[in-house]
Amino acid sequence: MFRKLTQIGALAAVTALTGVATAQAQDFKPENPQCIAPSNPGGGWDFICRTTAKYLFDLGVIDDAMQVTNMSGGGGGVAFAHVTKERNEDNNLIVAASMSTSARIAQGIYEDAEQDDVHFLATFGAEYGAIAVPADSEFQTLNQMMDAILEDPRSVGIAGGSSVGSYDHIKPMLVAQEAGLEDVTKLKYVSFDGGGEAMTGLLSGSVEALSGDFSEMLGFLESGDIRIIAILAPERLKNYPDIPTAKEQGYDVVGANWRGLYMPAGASDEAKEFWKNAIMTMAEDQGFQDALEAAAIEPFNNFGDDMHAFVAQTIADVTKLSKEIGIIQ
Repeated sequence: MFRKLTQIGALAAVTALTGVATAQAQDFKPENPQCIAPSNPGGGWDFICRTTAKYLFDLGVIDDAMQVTNMSGGGGGVAFAHVTKERNEDNNLIVAASMSTSARIAQGIYEDAEQDDVHFLATFGAEYGAIAVPADSEFQTLNQMMDAILEDPRSVGIAGGSSVGSYDHIKPMLVAQEAGLEDVTKLKYVSFDGGGEAMTGLLSGSVEALSGDFSEMLGFLESGDIRIIAILAPERLKNYPDIPTAKEQGYDVVGANWRGLYMPAGASDEAKEFWKNAIMTMAEDQGFQDALEAAAIEPFNNFGDDMHAFVAQTIADVTKLSKEIGIIQ
């Protein structure tokens, strides 16, 4: 699944913007638009909302400044339930989404949730996962950390900004599986509500490592607070060539996390068309692309029917993988 994501993204980036936003949905204009980040400030979902809010307003796509609301809990489940149960027909609401959103639907973490309970609007980027440790950690390499985990899986606490069974959890499980850990459910994963809280857990010493997305770690890497011992990319990043891949250390794991948005399923067709076109317009803007590049997020575009098919496939892939590694039956 994770290797497939980068391949799909290469094709989608070429094709998805050929039909650029048109004059459709002219009859709808959002009033008091809002973006919900289903986590506390500082994580990937927060980045999605705040970046989207800035560029949609700066580009004049929306007339009113967009309110960003952080709604943490349940690995995004609190926000998902809020949208589906209380705001199902809200035309002015969009919500940050990622691989973790589809993973939670696949694994049943969002109770009784299905893909069509919300309307998935778009992906506009993807980034690679990474594993980090504090700057003064005893672990200098991923191999050293995996050796400790093989000796005692509960000796290394790994933080993630999302719930058990999420993408942040799956990534180190896959690495541990590659390392030879027979029962990867024994891995000590510590769940936090968002990447910001997970980073605080790492820096406070309550855990030994952090599994997350590279953009969430970048500022702390540059300040010298952490070291990234592995990037889950097929090769080293062009702008960060000193960070080794998991693959070159003997663990053939590549993990890309898509970034995107959904909105209420009961919103009007005009609103759905407006927001799809709005995000397409944003994705074409060079300033927005520069912001993604600065956060080490690669272009990855899916809209409309392509987005629906893409999410359906990721849910199927996560379901299969989760059964293989014992997260679900």
